[in-house]
Amino acid sequence: MLDTYTIRQDEMPLEMRLLLDQYPRDAWDAHPGFKEKTRHWLGAHQMFRRVSERLRLDAEALLNKDMDLDGYAGRLSYYGGNLVGNLHGHHGWEDHSYFPELSAADPRFDAGLEVLEKDHADLDIVLDDFTRQANRVIKLAHLDEAQAREETASVHQTSEVIEAFLKRHLGDEEELAVPIILHHRLRG
Repeated sequence: MLDTYTIRQDEMPLEMRLLLDQYPRDAWDAHPGFKEKTRHWLGAHQMFRRVSERLRLDAEALLNKDMDLDGYAGRLSYYGGNLVGNLHGHHGWEDHSYFPELSAADPRFDAGLEVLEKDHADLDIVLDDFTRQANRVIKLAHLDEAQAREETASVHQTSEVIEAFLKRHLGDEEELAVPIILHHRLRG
């Protein structure tokens, strides 16, 4: 299923990681330019990672018959809606506000920001498929339990894709953006 979607496998080009050498991840928290807004942004990324993992684990629990269908459908609705809605909002804000701010501060990294914006568009396709699949399972939970369990396999596969996508994208996004923020003392 991973080959059905466009997921960038390669790391950001070395020239996009230029400031990361000056501002390595393990030193961010101690840097005087590391402010609450950046901490909050990184916290949102952690939440996306946790919720995408939760969706995968819940699908596995249902497929392994370790969770009942009603409980699964409720959790799928709650966590799935949370992830999709918040990712769309978060990425819209980044594309229209956050990335332009970073670009204005340091246009050397515009090519990297364009890669991240492309990731957002590619992830939207995966999220749309996930939403369709999840809604189908939720409807089938009340109509045909066997078919709902069968359809959960697709939700599980797409959850794995979302998790892999976010691992690559969020790590690169953080390692591009935070060094720019620290270097130019943005988001104070």
